[in-house]
Amino acid sequence: AMATAMSGIFQGSWPLVDAFVGALGSFMAGSNTVSNMLFSLFQFSVADQLGFSTILIVSLQNIGGAMGNMICVHNVIAACATVGLVGVEGLLIRRNLLPMAIVGGIVGIIGLILVYTVGQGMI
Repeated sequence: AMATAMSGIFQGSWPLVDAFVGALGSFMAGSNTVSNMLFSLFQFSVADQLGFSTILIVSLQNIGGAMGNMICVHNVIAACATVGLVGVEGLLIRRNLLPMAIVGGIVGIIGLILVYTVGQGMI
């Protein structure tokens, strides 16, 4: 039901949003692997309903999960603890949001181009 709703809302622009879904999963779960476990079937269903390459859409999910590690709470805490920073975790997450959004936008544009060119021949 959720895949049907999202494919109806975003239609042909889904590759622009795709990586951000992966990033959301990584932010919530704390790892790219768990993000992929949470959202890969959803992404596959959306791609299937829109007639996009399922391989390409699920790949964009994986890239988004890697992006989400930039703002994943436990990764930020571990990084701060490693270098001896205390109490700046929120600031670090906020400062990483813009670079993550820029990377997500670039990935989305590349994904959109690939879906409508190379992706047409993929399964």
